This record gives sequence, structure tokens and C-alpha cells, in this order.
Amino acid sequence: MNLGLTAAREAKKDEFYTQYVDIQKEVEAYLEFDPDTFRNKTVYCNCDDPFESNFFKYFAANFDRLGLRKLITTSFDGSSIAGAQITFDEYTAGNGIRPKPKAICVEIDEVTDVDGNGAVGIEDVKLFLEKNPHSHRPLEGGGDFRSPECIELLQEADIVVTNPPFSLFKEFMALMTKYEKKLLVIGNLQALTYKTIFPLIKADKLWMGVTIHSGDREFRVPDHYPLNASGYRTDENGNKYIRVKGVRWYTNLDHGRRHQVLPLMPMKDNLRFNKKISGKSVYERYENYDAIEVSFTDAIPSDYDGVMGVPITFLDKYNPDQFEILGTLDSSDPDNPCRTRWYSAQDQKDAYFRRFGKPGSIPLNMSGVINDTKVYKRILIRHRR
Repeated sequence: MNLGLTAAREAKKDEFYTQYVDIQKEVEAYLEFDPDTFRNKTVYCNCDDPFESNFFKYFAANFDRLGLRKLITTSFDGSSIAGAQITFDEYTAGNGIRPKPKAICVEIDEVTDVDGNGAVGIEDVKLFLEKNPHSHRPLEGGGDFRSPECIELLQEADIVVTNPPFSLFKEFMALMTKYEKKLLVIGNLQALTYKTIFPLIKADKLWMGVTIHSGDREFRVPDHYPLNASGYRTDENGNKYIRVKGVRWYTNLDHGRRHQVLPLMPMKDNLRFNKKISGKSVYERYENYDAIEVSFTDAIPSDYDGVMGVPITFLDKYNPDQFEILGTLDSSDPDNPCRTRWYSAQDQKDAYFRRFGKPGSIPLNMSGVINDTKVYKRILIRHRR
């Protein structure tokens, strides 16, 4: 099976390198909506190796086309790939040996035709960096995005674009929120249910990106990474890749997809024609929330004005002009305005006995409940009229 982000986080294998094509597709989608999205902006890639990172490569190669004011990239001490394609003295202490590259910062405020071939590209960037030592400098804090020097760079930035360590996603987002930064980052789909993340989504301060909605994505991993999952490959140059499930882009940059109206059918037509809910005569109601269960996004009834519990993947198609987000069922808050029942310890024991015919307990207060059974994670929404 493919590797999930949770497993990767638990194993502390955070060095997943995003492919160039995935970055390109996502960024281009914002340009289609607003060609000036990045114009006169300072972009900061604060979890990336200068030059080796595809985030750096994309923004450096397209510096002029995007109209960037500056590109800042910082690496971390001991990176597995830093120095593989370009060697800075900061990596090797000037002796040409690369045992453990030191964290560095690269800042670019222009990209010109250095090689004189009539075109501007990544090779020009490489030559510029090699010829201009003032464009890069060592970092004293190890390159950690939480370090004072990296926070100082963050304050200078307009937009942060990166793939932060999965194990530090909460801390990363807290920092972005504190400094009110525009961002485009990759994270785990389940991260949207975090107590520190979901309020941002509910308040329309964070939403899903454009190009990743389902399935998995391929990431390059360090040479030492164990390939013990079925979704992996090694290319002709010996580079290792794995496929990771549950990946999404998170952003607060506007894009066209979030303004597309989701086409829906009335409730009676869904019950009659929607094959995903065939066999049902009614939409079930939760026993502990004043809402109906809608197991599939395309089964949302167009004519229901009440509260609905929908899958978290609904956010891939969420249009803030069409729907209002009210909360989540994945909550232990007894004061949730949609909650109608709080289960006592005895209630949970009774529910277990009814289901299994023996003593036990089911924790029912962290989810919606139907027939003494917990449903999957749900977001509570209703139509805007």
C-alpha cells in the first residue's frame, strides 16, 4: 500500500521533496485567475534547499515572468540533498568536502542572461550564485523556520511557498497565522481538522488549493529512506520516489476553483437517482446533532435549508458564496450550537451493550452518532440563501 502522511510523521521521515510539475501546475492555476498574484512580491521558501529544491527552481526560473521582487530560500543543517547540484563554500567550509552541509540563505532580486544564450533560465541562476558569493550566507540557527533569523526573513516576505515538515505542520501554520502571511503550502488532508487549523478554514482565512483533490502524489525522498511500501520507484539516476496519500495544497491566495458553483440535485432526486445513496428513503439524522448525514459531497441536496454533515473532502469543492461552514462533528465541545445531546458515561456503556451484547463503552461525544454508531469525520455546513 502507499505510505500515508500519518505513518511518515510517526516515523519522523519528514524529508519529502515536491516534484517540479506539481508546483508548476498549482502556481499556474493562480496566475490564470490573477496574473499579478506574485507580481512585486517577495516569495520565501523557508523549508527548502537553495537550488536543489524544486520550489526554488520554479520561482528562480520564472522570476521575471512572475514579476517577483525577491526570492528567499533557506535550508537546514545536514540536509540530505543540499549541495548535490551546486556546491557553496558554506556547505563545505571551503574544503570541497560535503559531510554535513550547513544551513544557508539564498536571496535573489534579479535573474539575468548570465550565460549569454539569449534566454533566462535555471542555468543562469546557477552561474549567478556561483559568481556572486554575496547572494548566499550561512545561517546560525540551523535553518529551523522557527529560529529568530528565519522569522526575521519571514517578516520580510509577502508569500510563503513550501512543503513544511509534516511533523511540524501545526507549528508552521501557527507562525504563518501570527505574522499574517499569504501562503501556498503542502500538508496532510487530516490537518484541516486540527483545532488550530479548522477555525481558519471556518473563518475563510484558509482554504484548499487547486490541483490536488484525491488519490496520492509522488515525492522524492533521501537516498537513506527505506522503500518498504509498494508505491515507490527508483529512477535511472538512482533517485528514490514514494507515493503519499492524503496530500493537499493549503492556501489563502484566491483562485477560480473556489468560486465555482457546485451543481446539486434536490433531495427527492438524490434519493431516487444518486447511486451512491441508493436504497435510502430518507437522509438520516444524527442522534446528537441537529443535522442530517450526507455521506458524499455530490449527494448534498440543493433544496435543504438545514444543517448538513459532509465529508472533509467537501472542502475541495467548497464555494464560500454557496455554503456556510458552521463547525465540525469531530469536537468535544458540549456547547457546540448544533449539538443536541451530550452522552454520559452510562449512555456510552449502554450504547456498547446494545451493539455488542456485552459490557464496554463507546466514546460517542467526539463524533456524530447514528444508531449508536460513530460516523466518520464530518464538517457541518448549510446553504447560503
